[in-house]
Amino acid sequence: MVASVALLLPLVSAAPPATAGRPPARGSLQDDFAAAAAEYGVPRSVLLAVSYLQSRWDGHGGAPSVTGGYGPMHLTDARAALASAPHHSHGAEDPRGDASRPARHGADAGAVPAPSALPERLRTLERAARLTGLAPERLRTGTAANIRGGAALLAAAQRELGHPASADPGDWYGAVARYSGADDTATATTYANDVYDVIRAGERRVTDSGQVVVLPADPEVVPDRGQVAGLGLRAPASEGTECPRTVACEWIPAPYEEFGEGDYGNHDKAERPASQGIDYIVIHDTEATWDVTLKLVQDPRYVSWHYSLRSSDGHIAQHVPLKDVGWHAGNWYVNARSVGLEHEGFLVAPDAWYTEAMYRTSARLVRYLAKRYGVPLDRQHVLGHDNVPGPTAGTVRGMHTDPGPYWDWAHYFALLGRPFTPAAGPRADVVTIRPRYAAHQPLYTGCAKPAEACPPHGSGAVRLHTRPDENAPLVRDVGLRPGGEDSTTGVNDTGARASTGQKYAVAERRGGWTAIWYLGQKAWFADPRTRPAAVGSRDRVLTPREGLAEIPVYGRAYPEASAYPAGVPVQAVTPLPYRLSAGQRYVVGGRVPGEYYYAPSFDTSGHRVVRGREAYYEIQFGHRVAYVKEADVTVSPG
Repeated sequence: MVASVALLLPLVSAAPPATAGRPPARGSLQDDFAAAAAEYGVPRSVLLAVSYLQSRWDGHGGAPSVTGGYGPMHLTDARAALASAPHHSHGAEDPRGDASRPARHGADAGAVPAPSALPERLRTLERAARLTGLAPERLRTGTAANIRGGAALLAAAQRELGHPASADPGDWYGAVARYSGADDTATATTYANDVYDVIRAGERRVTDSGQVVVLPADPEVVPDRGQVAGLGLRAPASEGTECPRTVACEWIPAPYEEFGEGDYGNHDKAERPASQGIDYIVIHDTEATWDVTLKLVQDPRYVSWHYSLRSSDGHIAQHVPLKDVGWHAGNWYVNARSVGLEHEGFLVAPDAWYTEAMYRTSARLVRYLAKRYGVPLDRQHVLGHDNVPGPTAGTVRGMHTDPGPYWDWAHYFALLGRPFTPAAGPRADVVTIRPRYAAHQPLYTGCAKPAEACPPHGSGAVRLHTRPDENAPLVRDVGLRPGGEDSTTGVNDTGARASTGQKYAVAERRGGWTAIWYLGQKAWFADPRTRPAAVGSRDRVLTPREGLAEIPVYGRAYPEASAYPAGVPVQAVTPLPYRLSAGQRYVVGGRVPGEYYYAPSFDTSGHRVVRGREAYYEIQFGHRVAYVKEADVTVSPG
């Protein structure tokens, strides 16, 4: 319950706050907020701040969020936002990723709930339609109508709580907390505190429609936090959670259960960090509703992860103690050294988007984990599931691709306090990928139907070609396509994609194009000076040591055979189907030990951590990270 009474610390932001003295920009969107606030008697700052926490004032062209929310006010109509299977239940990836044990694929998610069974937080558009008299389609696609719908919901909540339509923003704390849709006091309070942090600090932003919206700072506002007691919400089971004080977190444990005949689930006991260090935080997208996600992680025959985050309000549930190993990333080496975060979302729309509320609580959680375990806040250690390498050549094609090209890594790292800013000049030998998310809209296909173009949408990924020409073929990924076919524009095809925050060594520059070393080849992306897609960086790079024409690349950093004690089967150190050739350079993510966690049974007495003398370097090799042996390379400054 600490989170229900603690004042949240403001998140670090890359953008300066709006000042109280700056006049609001004039434009139709700013006017729409003013008109709706006046019509329903809601303070303008409250309406603007609630909208900012939901959508950052973006309209997304009428497309729904990952939980079926529409428009700047995120009015939810989740009837179409129901996935048939969560992402651990499909595809060829074994979430546990330990080839020494039978594969553990996800169980069936069961029947999809009927719309009438969905919670009210996923059906707010229906109520907004009743309150405003506007047609649901107008609320989904019309920006002004959507803002009116949000104002009507806030005004209705204020009336139902027995509070007057006060002009003082501080008097609307209870209505704001109810707008979150949270069913517990801690989450509702966390959400409302975030809204009032925005009001106090102010915000100014260019939206996805190109309009400037300004919320002047009001540092003197004093919210009436006592109003949350009148919402009649439950107290979450927070005892046992490992979360920062600045988020709402509850304990919903994943089961550790034995089935007999050596089978058990759905995670492994360990003693991290005493047994092994935690070096990675892996960002996932659930492809399931919140209720289905919780049902599955509590199924001993399913798989597991450490935390789930709810999209509508940023609520966090912890399932596995941080000392234990979840089965989530598809690579046992990464699983044994990582924490897995599943974000509620399902790609029901080609340009599904995530709420600011979830981005913010996720960033707070990651900052807490990084500080606790010394995890560097960079893209070689905060990985998407789509950046985790296949552990062996045979697993490369089955690896998952979430959270995908629509996750806003630039905004996420700004919230983490580590924005991707230039560390060197525009002609540096190393670059950090950083296109302008909203304006950068490469063509993707296959969102709804194979080969069909996805609607335009902002993306943090750049496309990589064989030549400095937009009509040139995309670079090849022999792991994904052993036959040598070109990569495609498919939304799930990571073969020719570099993502925001990833760092690469420059191979060549020509005109408005930059070539990087990528999967053993030169890969070109458009990088004009007037609209750069990358910034200069300073990082260590490695290359094959003198005398080696090429070296192997690995998907896991396992020890040499001589390191295994009696009774622990030797794990093969097998290369991926790639080669790193002399003259090529790759950015170093860090030096890592050769290590294997042997955990074959429910009885933990036989568990062992095997460490070898041979060390590896993690590198940014393609869209995914990879490993090379220290003995094979020479490391130098970038």
